[in-house]
Amino acid sequence: MKCPFCGHLESQVKDSRPSEDGAVIRRRRSCPECEGRFTTFERVQLRELTIAKRSGRRAPFDREKLMRSISIAMRKRPIDPERVERMVSTIVRQLESRGETEIPSNVVGELVMKALKSLDEVAYVRYASVYRDFRETDDFARFLGEEGLSDREEESE
Repeated sequence: MKCPFCGHLESQVKDSRPSEDGAVIRRRRSCPECEGRFTTFERVQLRELTIAKRSGRRAPFDREKLMRSISIAMRKRPIDPERVERMVSTIVRQLESRGETEIPSNVVGELVMKALKSLDEVAYVRYASVYRDFRETDDFARFLGEEGLSDREEESE
């Protein structure tokens, strides 16, 4: 593993331990050249995934990009980061277990929306507004009506 401080091509593992329900190995490393210490995470990857975008372009699947887009939708919501991490891991496992190496972007979007709906409805609507490209308030109203999320408001009156 390349040292992030000095660029030396080797490092020594000082400590290893599982994290995230055993899905990731956390390793503390030390550089023999500059003696810098850093942490790496190893995750099992079943297959290389490629995302087929709506435009026809293809891009390698990026777990961190998925995590960032979900984190934006979850901003300032009272959700434990561990639950978000587990949700992302579940989505990635679902994608990898499809048996396909090329996955349409809408499949990823629908999996995220389904997971967010069960986790936090506000984050779900935020994500949907970007994913479904809402342009005006009528788009929100139509979406909320389709999803039955606004029914609670009517029931409480």
